[in-house]
Amino acid sequence: MSAGYPVRRLRRLRHHPQLRAMLAGVRPSVDELIAPLFVHETLPARREIAALPGQFQRPVPDAAEHAAALAAKGVRAVLVFGIPGEKDPLGRGAWREDGVAQQAAAAIKRAAPELLVIADTCLCEYTDHGHCGPLREDADGRATVDNDAALALLAATAVSQARAGADVVAPSAMMDGQVRAIRAGLDAAGFASTPILSYAVKFASALYGPFREAAGSAPAFGDRRGYQMDLRAPGQALAEARADLAEGADLLMVKPAATYLDVISAVSSGVDAPVAAYHVSGEYAMIRFAAAAGAVDERAAALEVTSAIKRAGADLIITYYAEALAEWLRA
Repeated sequence: MSAGYPVRRLRRLRHHPQLRAMLAGVRPSVDELIAPLFVHETLPARREIAALPGQFQRPVPDAAEHAAALAAKGVRAVLVFGIPGEKDPLGRGAWREDGVAQQAAAAIKRAAPELLVIADTCLCEYTDHGHCGPLREDADGRATVDNDAALALLAATAVSQARAGADVVAPSAMMDGQVRAIRAGLDAAGFASTPILSYAVKFASALYGPFREAAGSAPAFGDRRGYQMDLRAPGQALAEARADLAEGADLLMVKPAATYLDVISAVSSGVDAPVAAYHVSGEYAMIRFAAAAGAVDERAAALEVTSAIKRAGADLIITYYAEALAEWLRA
């Protein structure tokens, strides 16, 4: 033995697989997973999303059946995105009592009463221009989203979703004041117990592309950089999170997740509220396509990324891998 040989060998703690498992400080669990669901109003049968292999647009009955299957595997929550048959400048389909998200919430609650149904509360899937609120002309004559006009529409959407059976509403439009407006609307309609999961820290990201194909929500012009956060300004994250908490949010979301672990960590340590993180479509697709090319082991990569998101501080993880993870984590 050389004179410089270490007395303490940390490898000893990793030598036996059982000891490694016992000392693991980060333990992803199916209890923390939320599965996104894309529900299409007019499709006769489910349709795979080319940019999101293994994910589907589903008609309402199929979405309810799939939700029940997820519940049987231990998944506790789904996040519902509605894709309407018709769109208009205001996105009226978002708050229709018989809208696609409302139909889906009711059908899922019938099929799986124990499942937590979270409704995405936004207008971009429902407007014919793909933006998250009605438009107005700015001083230069260019079309821009009318933040304040959107608030009443988002509140009406949240109330209709709660009335249909949604257990949680999740505003994602990034309109200033949306949480306050939604909280007031829910309370006035008798839904004071309905929690708000706010997309409080949502960055304008290049990684949403596959989602926009799935939800049919790509902007017809411009982009959403004027209201979603700038990736170069992560210091605004805590201000956004605290503002939404002050307006009545119960849970907060950081989106994207895997490429914003520093932001998840800052938010989770900087606020006294549960934090969800959205492992977004582009992050999921990169693993799927890399695995299809033989570049990575899909299961190992998905588990590693999920563990990293949890390690950064996320209490809940929205992921397209929810169903697969439910099987892998119980294996």
